[in-house]
Amino acid sequence: MTLTGRCLWTQVAGAAVMVTILFPARMQGQSHDSQTPDLQQLNNKLQQLEQEMQELKGQISAVQQKQKAVADEAAPSAPYGGQGTTQTVTKEKEGTKQKSSLDLYGFIMLDSGYDFGQTDPNWFDVVRPTKLPAFKNEFGGNGNTYFSVRQTRFGVKTFTPTKVGNLKTQFEFELFGTGVDAGQTTFRLRHAYGELGQFGAGQTWSPFMDIDVFPNSVEYWGPNGMVFFRNVQIRWMPVRSDRTELIFAVERPGASADQGVYTGRIELQGVKPRFNLPDFSWHARFSRDWGYIQLAGIFRKIGWVDTNNDAFNLSGTAFGWGLNLTSNLKFSKKDVGRFAIVYGEGIENYMNDAPVDVGIRNNPSNPVTPVKGEALPVLGLVSFLDHNWSDRFSSSIGYSMVNIENSNAQDPSDYHQGHYALTNLLYHPIPKVTIGAEFQFGRRVNFSDGFNNNDYRTQFSFKYDWGKSFTFSGN
Repeated sequence: MTLTGRCLWTQVAGAAVMVTILFPARMQGQSHDSQTPDLQQLNNKLQQLEQEMQELKGQISAVQQKQKAVADEAAPSAPYGGQGTTQTVTKEKEGTKQKSSLDLYGFIMLDSGYDFGQTDPNWFDVVRPTKLPAFKNEFGGNGNTYFSVRQTRFGVKTFTPTKVGNLKTQFEFELFGTGVDAGQTTFRLRHAYGELGQFGAGQTWSPFMDIDVFPNSVEYWGPNGMVFFRNVQIRWMPVRSDRTELIFAVERPGASADQGVYTGRIELQGVKPRFNLPDFSWHARFSRDWGYIQLAGIFRKIGWVDTNNDAFNLSGTAFGWGLNLTSNLKFSKKDVGRFAIVYGEGIENYMNDAPVDVGIRNNPSNPVTPVKGEALPVLGLVSFLDHNWSDRFSSSIGYSMVNIENSNAQDPSDYHQGHYALTNLLYHPIPKVTIGAEFQFGRRVNFSDGFNNNDYRTQFSFKYDWGKSFTFSGN
């Protein structure tokens, strides 16, 4: 039997692929026996065609993966580790997403490393200059190995379109204990937040901060000189577009104070904090093709009341304020610079790693109020460069600093200045897995006793991301 061919051309992923379909020609005037082909020969031809089809599918898949890699490489980098990391969810413009959705996300992360110096044991797996020794061998000898899974995280996001605007919620926790749970591997709430249209309420990033300043690092705590605070708040977002964003918020107040050289005095034991106003914060962001610039501000009232019944009146008030200028600059398709400069008074608890908001100052001219509290001025700097070598390798390098202007009655060993730096190499065997090696540096400088401490670390981390999205047609 004679076989003839017909060619069908199709366009797939930008490449022309020719698929040949063979079929038996219609033969006239021949006997049935003369038209019977060899069955094995036909099976061989069929197998050959199937093999060619599989090869073509493989070539198509390779082209698609290459195009995706180029697009991913051109996209802005996102943090790979650290408390700033958030699960990447596709950002859709307001009004374009019509269906309700539920996103489950998170990651498993192991941190291991060697600390060549020493630090507070409750903060064994992070670099925090405030937690470095304030005097020689405060935390024992140098040299400690550590392992931790405290960065491991789980989160849920929902999206529901309504007649009065989009309803969004986020609930997220991790295993990094702080406060009374410092040093433990335990559940810690990160986000419990919801918003409808222009209004939101719950616990999430303060508008005074900019999470996009956080570099692509595996160290958890991050640059000490950046504003970093998740707070309970009510916010109003009157402007939200791809190019401009304006947010205002009232936030839960709170502050800490240092009694300095008078720590333990009976006269100070009856002094209690008082917060009769919320903190007021805002930010404005302007985004362009080259990156963005953001300016944020905050104003707060910090009060304290003397409840003692004696000859002194140590009650007082301090006003805190701050401005935070941040930016991401796209130097090229592979390079993103992350920068911040913040200055203010009495805003230390909004900083990523700074001590107290209020210090104590001698006031000898007033016998009734011989000491008073004052909001401590603080300066913070952040400068990092993230570079993508390829779709599998990336690096980050940078430096951060905090400087506190101490009051004259603080203890000579109190924290004055901190430095933070790191560099790394991150490898992604597949998009959802990160293997990282990082060198880290921290430095603490005391107020006035001349003591300082340097710390050096190496860290190796393994991070496994996961996520699952569900879409629903109804509200």
